[in-house]
Amino acid sequence: MPEPTPSQPEQPIVIPGAPPHSEAGEYLTTAQGAPVRDTDHSLKAGSRGPTLLQDHHLREKIMHFDHERIPERVVHARGNAAHGLFRSYGTAADVCCAAFLAADVETPVYVRFSNVVGSRGSADVVRDTRGFATKFYTEEGVYDLVGNNIPVFFIQDGIKFPDIVHAAKPRPDREIPQAQSAHDTFWDFVSLHTEAQAHTIWQMSDRGIPRSHRTMEGFGVHTFRLVNDRGETTLAKFHWKPKLGPHSVLWEEAQVINGVDPDFHRRDLADAIEAGAYPQWELGLQTFPDTDDQLFEGIDLLDPTKFVPEELAPVQPVGLMTLNANPTNYFAETEQVAFHPGHLVPGIDVTDDPLLQARLFSYLDTQLNRFGSTNFAQVPINRPHAPVSSMERDGFMQMADQAGVAPYRPNSLDGGCPFTAGADVAGRIEVPKELPASRKVRESPASYADHFSQVRLFWLSLTPVEQEHTIRAYTFELGKCYEQAVKERQLQRLANVDPVLCAGVAQGLGLPAPEPTERLADVQPSPALSQVGHEWPVEGRIVGIVADETSDLDTVRQVREAVHDGGLVPLVIAPHGGTLEDGSGEPVVVQRTFLTARSVEFDAVLVSSAPAPAPDAVPTVDAKARTTDAVTDDVVDPRVTMLLAEAFRHCKAIGGWGQAEAALVAAGCPASAAGVVLGDDAVRVYSEVAGLLATHRVWDRFPVALPTP
Repeated sequence: MPEPTPSQPEQPIVIPGAPPHSEAGEYLTTAQGAPVRDTDHSLKAGSRGPTLLQDHHLREKIMHFDHERIPERVVHARGNAAHGLFRSYGTAADVCCAAFLAADVETPVYVRFSNVVGSRGSADVVRDTRGFATKFYTEEGVYDLVGNNIPVFFIQDGIKFPDIVHAAKPRPDREIPQAQSAHDTFWDFVSLHTEAQAHTIWQMSDRGIPRSHRTMEGFGVHTFRLVNDRGETTLAKFHWKPKLGPHSVLWEEAQVINGVDPDFHRRDLADAIEAGAYPQWELGLQTFPDTDDQLFEGIDLLDPTKFVPEELAPVQPVGLMTLNANPTNYFAETEQVAFHPGHLVPGIDVTDDPLLQARLFSYLDTQLNRFGSTNFAQVPINRPHAPVSSMERDGFMQMADQAGVAPYRPNSLDGGCPFTAGADVAGRIEVPKELPASRKVRESPASYADHFSQVRLFWLSLTPVEQEHTIRAYTFELGKCYEQAVKERQLQRLANVDPVLCAGVAQGLGLPAPEPTERLADVQPSPALSQVGHEWPVEGRIVGIVADETSDLDTVRQVREAVHDGGLVPLVIAPHGGTLEDGSGEPVVVQRTFLTARSVEFDAVLVSSAPAPAPDAVPTVDAKARTTDAVTDDVVDPRVTMLLAEAFRHCKAIGGWGQAEAALVAAGCPASAAGVVLGDDAVRVYSEVAGLLATHRVWDRFPVALPTP
């Protein structure tokens, strides 16, 4: 018998004369090997015209990109959602005939918030763009407002969307880093594509790490065309304004949160709704004349890397959205919900924004990939609340009981049904627009060439403390890059924005600050861009109450009731779980323990005692339970002092009564510092702390030392 030979691996099929299959050619080509001269511009009818369907390179590039993941979303994979209701004020009726915007109309909605870069299993509180997608189940069909928490985007033309996402995603060789932009490929792309600087500075600001989805603004990004019942058109941008006001976490808080609670944002939204602290947003419109040039105050309204300052075009509130119910099944609802910017209703139409034009193709293709069927609209979460009679038939997942024998038009066998909408029915509107004489080109209009003025406008609109945070964010992100050329190139881009910004980042990187290569833009700051300096409602904010058996529990009960009556959420933090009891009154239920609590969960902290170290405050049980060489040296439980020290360092309001001052001293928090409230009347102490919460943080406690360029 011959010796058995090991099986040989299957050899690839070799076609005589064909080169080996490799993606290492000298030139960029299509998937069929045809050389590509331009991959930055879609083929359009003139530089400002609509994108042409014949652009094979665009469709091939986007199609392949849309099918890169099965079945997880390529972007926006990490998400959470809630049901709610939108009530219109009727104030948009003069510019838009959409039925859901008529006075006092109530429309069910489903809203999905998401991170962009990370996978489904990534952490919530990363520095990233957030999706803010709203599905309106209107009487005229589904309307999807698919936006972000940042009003501008990285790119001006949708053909570059695969490029920016490939750059931001983990490196293909190592599959790291996950859910973050602090790496070479991202900064290589945005430093080479300077149009991306407009979005990047928003992401590097505090806006890049929201405190909660409840305190996050939303933007439609693109300019849309509205039509009223007289056939008149208006250009508009959509805004979501949180009733709690915009608020973010600090970078140090984000790092702690992602360690102790990677599900922080989704937990926060679900818990708030379950507690009855329903989050609310006002929908607002910025409106502009529908002129031939589609410019407003020199700003190109078709450029998705530009925004219009609210001081030039105020945001007009048109309705209120309240989220009041959590999903009952994550997969069935949040994972299967399918949005599309082309899901429009009468009165709302698209414009020739080249990023929006590509999205109109991409989203349908994405849903086909994810669901394996064109019938995704029949999934319950996607199903319109209006009658459907599309004559579309069969296919995977067909769930409709479709009557009739003639699914075509015209027909006589079904009596000609269904008929098209007549003049008496509000039908979907594609506004007829004259197209100027043009030629097929791959280029952008000259107005798209300004890549720095709005970046500078945003920077100068921030307060000094926000500017310092932005400098630190750039420094951290670029400091994680390996390639020196990438760091130096991005510093050059920052030099064209502002010398203080550039000098601060250069100092942190240990590199010289370059001189600008372009004249610094002369811009007027927009105070509306800052998150500091305003006051907001405090309902729904989370207040931690530190207590133990030595606390006056009757006072703790009174404060807890006052917090709850004020619409905030009180959470009692104690040495152990269960309840605290003193023999009188109802036991005080404990929601957090010294072991499980961390300051980042709370918007403010109240202290009712100076708790001695609990039995589990030993290094072998809890690593954060040791501040000195011997546990017996700690007068106050070290977990409590850590919580207070963090809250103080992060500029949160702190209040106390009883022996609270001793706990503050042990934590190194001066009782006389801004935002620290002590007193004998606990309810009054809480009332003052609640007043401080209106500004989100005690901003005066931040030391600011911006560099001198």
